[in-house]
Amino acid sequence: MPSFDIVSEIDRQEVDNALNQARKELVTRFDFKGSTASIEQPGKDKITLAAEDATRLKALVEIVVGKLAKRNVDLRNLDQGKPAVSSMGHARQEMTVKQGLEGAKAKEIIAAIKAQNFKVQNTLQDAQIRVTGKKRDDLQAVIAFLRSKDFGVALVFKNFRD
Repeated sequence: MPSFDIVSEIDRQEVDNALNQARKELVTRFDFKGSTASIEQPGKDKITLAAEDATRLKALVEIVVGKLAKRNVDLRNLDQGKPAVSSMGHARQEMTVKQGLEGAKAKEIIAAIKAQNFKVQNTLQDAQIRVTGKKRDDLQAVIAFLRSKDFGVALVFKNFRD
């Protein structure tokens, strides 16, 4: 029986490339000359931005988000934390790259598929949804339906098999 998987993931290599481009721009920008602003990646899915004040932090966020968008990284999977400004004026902000479908989003997607009465079966496996049907056309109709809806996360369709 034909099947495919629905996942929500971002290419980590593209994120690394975008952050490297943002660091290069940070060094060459006139408004950041002599600044201690930094872009760090302490974990696989965390990005930490630091600057002297809130305005420079805002400019730093714009640089990073712009570079991620140019590298075709879906910004719906980027969770921007609130900026933390200390009494000394230093500002920090953490961003988290979300990977996988969490339980509530997966159930919302499954409910939307069932509501359309497609002749397919859905199973939730870890952080992905497996959709199985008798006909390939049914699966392609499900993919077209999911692409037309916005669930607030990037949906990637993998392992389309006959």
